[in-house]
Amino acid sequence: MRYANDRDDAVEIMNDGFMKVFQYIKKFDTSKPIKPWLRRIMINSSIDHFKKHKATTTQEVSLDQAATTSFEPVDQASYDELLAIVRKLPPAYRTVFNLYAIEGYGHKEIATLLGISEGTSKSNYAKAKKKLQAYLDIFFELELKS
Repeated sequence: MRYANDRDDAVEIMNDGFMKVFQYIKKFDTSKPIKPWLRRIMINSSIDHFKKHKATTTQEVSLDQAATTSFEPVDQASYDELLAIVRKLPPAYRTVFNLYAIEGYGHKEIATLLGISEGTSKSNYAKAKKKLQAYLDIFFELELKS
């Protein structure tokens, strides 16, 4: 869900990933753990999905739209709420943010994976952090008013 725009996209990514797993299972080295292998396939499926839909998903969510999103007040932001905030990022920003901040890839590797320059990766990450900070400011401001 971190890479997808909605649940349907997430299901599509997951299905594509499992198709690759079944396609390449004979090449899997059984002396190695399966979890990192599966994770890499799923990340690559997410990247492939992003590349396939990159041209059609260039719209950005404005901060005004983020302000009108309702969140239940809680003492602390839950995982689902944080995931919803990350999913508000434009796909290019969200993908770079997930790959760098969550998956631990470097900008050079992200650039290679996504077919962008290293500078673009760094720029998208910086813009993603700035937007996330703005979204979180709005979220916590709304939470305090509740």
